[in-house]
This record gives sequence, C-alpha cells and structure tokens, in this order.
Amino acid sequence: MNLIEESFQNKEEKKKKRTTRIILVAMILVFMTIIAIVTYLMYAKSKVMTLTIDGQANEKLKNLLVIESDGTIYAPIKEVAQYFGYDSFNGEYSEKSEQQSKCYVQNENEIANFELGQNKIYKLDLTENNADYEYSYIKNPVKAINGVLYTSAEGLQKAFNISFDYDQDKNRITIFTLPYLYQYYASQVLDYGYVELNNVFANQKAILKNQLIVLKDKDKKQMGVIGVDGKAILEPKYDNITFLPNIGDFLVENNSKVGILSASGETKVQIMYDSIELMDSDAGLYVAKKDNKYGVIDIRGNIKIYIENDEIGVDISKFAKNGIKNKYILVDNLIPVRKDKYWGLYDKNGNQVAEFKYDSLGYVVSNNKDAMNLLVIPNYKVLVACKDKKYTLINASGSELFATVADDIYMTISGGEKHYYITINDQKIDAEQWMDANGITASSAGTNKNQNQNQNEKPNNDSNSQNEDNNDEDNDNQEQNDNDENSDNNSNEDDENYDDENYDDENYGDEDFDDEDDDESYDDDMGA
Repeated sequence: MNLIEESFQNKEEKKKKRTTRIILVAMILVFMTIIAIVTYLMYAKSKVMTLTIDGQANEKLKNLLVIESDGTIYAPIKEVAQYFGYDSFNGEYSEKSEQQSKCYVQNENEIANFELGQNKIYKLDLTENNADYEYSYIKNPVKAINGVLYTSAEGLQKAFNISFDYDQDKNRITIFTLPYLYQYYASQVLDYGYVELNNVFANQKAILKNQLIVLKDKDKKQMGVIGVDGKAILEPKYDNITFLPNIGDFLVENNSKVGILSASGETKVQIMYDSIELMDSDAGLYVAKKDNKYGVIDIRGNIKIYIENDEIGVDISKFAKNGIKNKYILVDNLIPVRKDKYWGLYDKNGNQVAEFKYDSLGYVVSNNKDAMNLLVIPNYKVLVACKDKKYTLINASGSELFATVADDIYMTISGGEKHYYITINDQKIDAEQWMDANGITASSAGTNKNQNQNQNEKPNNDSNSQNEDNNDEDNDNQEQNDNDENSDNNSNEDDENYDDENYDDENYGDEDFDDEDDDESYDDDMGA
C-alpha cells in the first residue's frame, strides 16, 4: 500500500468515526428532548386540577368552583345542587319568594337554607313528622360573586351531606355523596358480621363522621355503632339508636327509655326518660319527657327546668309567616312553658322570667281578614302574649312592655314588607314606630326592661290611668320576687356539680361543627 492509499484510508476511517459520533450525539439529544417533553407534560398534568364525584371525573362541576389565594374553595349554590341530587330555589323554604339574597336546596329527605352574609345553615329533615329546623355553622359566610350566592366547601359538606376532600399537593378534589357512601358501606358491614346498615336518614349522616349504625340481630333488635374499619364504638345491645348530627352524639333507647351516649361511649344523659328532643345545640339544651311531664336538661343531663310541666314550646305552624325556626326558644332567649292551662316563660339559663298567668302566646286572627297571625316581632325581639282576651308584648328579658290591654297585635304584608300593628279601643298604632319612639330598638329590645313604662308612655296614651301604672309597678315587683325565689329553687344538686367551663352558651359545639378532623378522604377505604 502506497502513501496515497494509506492517507485516503485514514481519512475514510476518521470520517466514519466523526459520523458515528454525530449520530450518537444526535440520539442522545433526541432522547434528552423526549425526557424533557415527558417531564413537562407530567408536570403540566400535575398542575391541572382533577375532580371526581363518586369515582367519576366531572369537568363541569370543576369549572364552577372558585379557589381563592388562601386555598378556600367556593361554589355557586344553585348551580352545583344538581350534581349532588338536589333541586334549588330562590328565597327561603318557609316563605316562598324570589328573594335573591336567600336560596334553598331540597331533595326527598332534607331542605337546607342559605342567606347572604350568614354562616348559619338551617336544615329541615323531611323524613320526620313535625320535625323542627336544625342548623349547622360554617366558618366562611355565604357571599355573592357577580350576583350569585356562593358557599365554601365546608358549606357544601354541611348542606348537601357530602364528603369533600381537597388534596392540594396532588391538586385533586374527591367528592362522595351520602347515597353512594351508604351503598358502599351497606355491603361492607356484612363482612364485619352485621346483618344491616341502618337506613334512617339521620343515621346515614353518621357515615360522614366515619361511623356506621348497624344491626346485629333483627329479631332481638340489637343495634350498635362501629367505625368504618369495623371496630366497635357502641356495643350492639340497644333497641334503637339515633345519630344527632349537630352534636355528634347518639340517642339510645332500651326498654322504652332513652338517654344520650357520646361517640366515645360516655353516658352524657342517663337512659331514664320517655323522650329527649334537642332544643338548642348552641345552648346545649334538650326537652325531656318523663311520666307525661316535661322539663329541660342540659348536655350533661343536669336539670335546668324541672320535669313537672304539661307542655314546652309553641305550635309554630300557626305562625308560618313569622319565619320562626325554633318552637322552643323564642326571641333568642325565652322558653315557653305551660303548666295546667297557663303559660309562663323561662330563660335559657333555666330562670323563670314570667309567671304562669298567660292564657296563650301569640295572636291568632279571628275576623280581621287583612291581618295575619303573629307570635314574635323578630327585629325587636318581642313576643305576643294574651291574658283575658287582651294582649301585650314581652321582651327577651320576660318583661311586659305595657299592660295586657291591646285588643289585637297582628301582622300584615304589603309589597313584600312585613308590618306590625297594635289596636286599642279602635285606635291603630304601628308597633315598630311605637317601640322606636319609646327607645325599644332592635338592638336594645332584649335588654330594655320596661323603659317605656319609666317614661309613663303606653300605646293607648289616653286610655291608661294612673292606677294601671301603679298596678304595673306592683306586678314588676312581684315578678322580681318570683324570679328571685325561682332562681334559688333552681339551684339544685344537679346544678351544683355543674362545670361552667364546660358549658359555654356562646361557643358551645364549635368542635362538633368543625369537620376538619373528620373530613378524611375515603380514597383508601374505597380504592378511588
């Protein structure tokens, strides 16, 4: 081989090596580009929120949600209702209207009412006869966005009875509806050795607290409570169990007697009463019935009003237009109690503030076609009471604003506005104007004790004599003596051992209303 041929061969070999290196570099670059693209796509995908309802993706619902900078999720109440099996309407359920600042949602089991600016959701169980409104609190009040009412994810959970979990790291929202959860756990309890998962609507809500009310033996009616993991919470030995959603406890029944147990098995109220009904979850009060007599007990079973009365609470169905949601506590403080044929009033602390002297509470229309029944004037926190076919107004402290001299105290509705009137000897007086003129405002009505009497002014200015003023003063003095005596009587042994630190009227039940600890994802349980 000569030098020319050798030189040519070397050049060819170098050229092949260079080409090979270029191809290798190109292949590496392509591979790295592919990796970069895949990585980017995976990153981009991780930043796109996913939302599932009962295991199914739902883009439409996801697009309705608004996520604020602090991570709080809001949803338009009426628009999302359909995704949870509810119908939606403007206004309030008890007062059908097109009021845009209120709305309610409804399915076959329940109604939930929302109001702009409020963090209290009123609910009505349609599966119970003569059920009363209950309520749940949410941290963030209902707000309007572009004229549409929105509630937070917490509000969605409380109103629609759903499990709502937002995993910010995975950018994933997982929602389960109550019917779906019930069907899932109905089969699970069979594996745990129970014959049935109780289907009463109130008891189904226990699932949202990771608790299942189950039946061990149909013939013996052995009911108990277990966790979603199958571990026993309350042994299956009760005739009946009812979950109390607002406080998270259980009303249990044995041998026709009822009591209250906590989710930890603690006895809060002894199983000794004929019936127990929640009066007010904020105050932690229950109406208790025993031997056909009624009284009031607190969350620990302490007696607040002796069980010796014939009736507690007013039939608010007669006053549908008043918008009253709690028949047991009127104008935020007064508990109406009937003994024999007369009505008296207690406050939420169990103190008697008005003696048993009223024939009835509220005004019921007889012959005035333009008037409507009236029980309370809510903005002024006053209650209508009747004695000897004459009427008066009572403030939240239990004091009469004037003697029982009015012929009528009623309500009218005009142009969507409610108006309240007092008539005395054919003289018609605007009740709100009269109260304003006498310093009884919406803010002071509950604490203003007979301020108008101190000014010697009454609705029937010309027809009241000095004798009536003196009688009123005597009645006030007698009433105060009665209250003092009653307060002493109510200091019984049950109350002496009561721990005030555990009973805070203002903040009672906040822990029960906060679902943060209970809102665990059902992903692990159901493989979603």
